[in-house]
Amino acid sequence: MKYIGLHTQIWKNNIKSVLLLILFPVVILVLVWLFIFFTGKEPDLKVYYTNQTFLRFIPWVSIGVIAWFTIAYFSHAAMIEKATGSSPLARKENKRVYNLVENLCIASGMQMPRVNIIEDDSLNAFASGIDSSSYTVSLSRGIIDKLDDDELEAVIAHELTHIRNRDVRLLIVSIIFVGIFAFLTEALLRSLRYGGSRRSKNGGQVIIIALLLAGAGYLLSSLFRFALSKKREYMADAGSANMTRRPLALASALEKISEDSRIEAVTRKDVAQLFIENPGEEKKDRNTFSLGAVFSTHPPIQKRIELLRQF
Repeated sequence: MKYIGLHTQIWKNNIKSVLLLILFPVVILVLVWLFIFFTGKEPDLKVYYTNQTFLRFIPWVSIGVIAWFTIAYFSHAAMIEKATGSSPLARKENKRVYNLVENLCIASGMQMPRVNIIEDDSLNAFASGIDSSSYTVSLSRGIIDKLDDDELEAVIAHELTHIRNRDVRLLIVSIIFVGIFAFLTEALLRSLRYGGSRRSKNGGQVIIIALLLAGAGYLLSSLFRFALSKKREYMADAGSANMTRRPLALASALEKISEDSRIEAVTRKDVAQLFIENPGEEKKDRNTFSLGAVFSTHPPIQKRIELLRQF
């Protein structure tokens, strides 16, 4: 695979990312329409009555999605810190890290993000946040201690690129959408499991239809999210190389990260995709196709290293 240039990558990935994110609310509305259609009681003019009912449901669906986003917007930072075991890193605790972050931000004209640390000896890092007040770069204790200055700077530049290009915002939005379907699927499964004996036949059929549609939505939105994450990693690697002028430093850092990237505190798959290398995915041979590769959130790390060496 030949390197095609940073600006071309940004343009192509931004177009694809916007299209993927547009598909999320479209999927929600299509599934609502299908639910009304399959549970409708009007055998004649079924499509007509489905459309009429669907139009009445649109405001309520919109209110529900907006409420979900509002809650996620104000709580996402605390949720991510809890899910990753990260906490604020004071400047006096590690001036080296702060100097690297500040120098890169000044050189690229970016606002300084918050810096967090994960107390884990493994090597990994991620960026998070929705706006300038919540943008954060989180580094594990292992990646700080085991990388030299050039390698650590390249990793930080990778994460700053995610922030600069609004990757973190897009990924968090996609996580929120996937969370809607995950929540609905789990709630319907619990209802089916614990309320089966007390439910009428028709009620049970309605829940089964809703469960199947919610499961389909979860599968589709997960595929969208995985595709979004993979494309963004290539772009962030290129952004780091462009920012530091040392692509081989990031290639070297990725080699070390690939040897020990597992962060013990990270158990949630949706949050794990934020990291520079997914801490929960098994490493697979890039030349061997598997279903797991389709659901992988990151491209093969060796492929990323090869591209950096061509920069």
